[in-house]
Amino acid sequence: MASSKSSPPGFVFSILIIISFFNFLGDSIADTGNDVQDNPSSKFARLPYGETFKKATGRCSDGLLMIDYIALSAGIPFLDPYLNKDGLFDYGLNFAFAGAIAMSAEDLAKWNVSFVPTSISLSRQLYFNTTCRGNKDCFKKNGKALFMVGEIGGNDYNYAFWQGKTIEEVKTMVPEVVETIKQATKRVIGYGATRLVVPGNFPIGCFPVYLTKYQTNDSTAYDELHCLKELNNFSIYHNYLLQQAIAELKEEHPDETVVYGDYYNAFLWLLSKADLLGFDPISLQKACCGIGGDYNYGLSSWCGDPKVPVCENPNERLSWDGVHLTQRAYELMATWLVRDIYPKLQ
Repeated sequence: MASSKSSPPGFVFSILIIISFFNFLGDSIADTGNDVQDNPSSKFARLPYGETFKKATGRCSDGLLMIDYIALSAGIPFLDPYLNKDGLFDYGLNFAFAGAIAMSAEDLAKWNVSFVPTSISLSRQLYFNTTCRGNKDCFKKNGKALFMVGEIGGNDYNYAFWQGKTIEEVKTMVPEVVETIKQATKRVIGYGATRLVVPGNFPIGCFPVYLTKYQTNDSTAYDELHCLKELNNFSIYHNYLLQQAIAELKEEHPDETVVYGDYYNAFLWLLSKADLLGFDPISLQKACCGIGGDYNYGLSSWCGDPKVPVCENPNERLSWDGVHLTQRAYELMATWLVRDIYPKLQ
């Protein structure tokens, strides 16, 4: 990792000519309110979610997300969820949906993954093609926009893991998940997009939800950051295949710019430098909003439940609820990503 990324860089996307910004496909990492528009009783629609932002907005965090900070860096307003009938979409919009999957529920069923609590998949999110059909101005505007295609696919794996499948079993799903993402990205290019960022997966072996589920007394299962090596290797495999798919897209579409969003190394940078960035060194892998076990995360008691406490200062924690990160963590990850992605979008 380059030494220039050892301190949080300033936002630099504003140098680019970005007329609009679409978070085209994604899940709870980027959902700014579609889930709660569809399901107002969702726990994401009430405090403590949003407490740092002073109100619950449907974001799966205590405050803002990476997508918000990327919008700020581009000098445009936050992206409204596309389901918000009162939203302002002059500068773009957000199609991400908490719980969304890459493959359809029917395709996941073929892999014997039956626990899929959503029908929102990439194919559902790609309805956007109807809004530009025959509209030359729309295609022209898309050519000057920045498109985030994901992060997506993580829930396909989450649902499989939570159902009890082994890492080797879930690993067999990866090529099909990645191919689904590739084909969706090609469709976005078909709508006129010329600049796209396709993010990879996080090092899931560092997150409280997986550290709790796969906790072991075998010290060799953990790396120097106390992350589960086998799970991180799984994420590396997904990201490797995704980068291969992006390389193929670049060959097939030489006039478009398709960039890999390195969430994996952005988070590892954050975790490895956490003590220097103001995070509590003894709580790096403990959920701020949670209860139970070594990682403050309970598999049966979730953030938002009445008896689940919230830490005093979320800005000192990386993990918000064991699955999602805090606003401060997302802010710092966004600065890393902007610095990493910017030269490639020129």
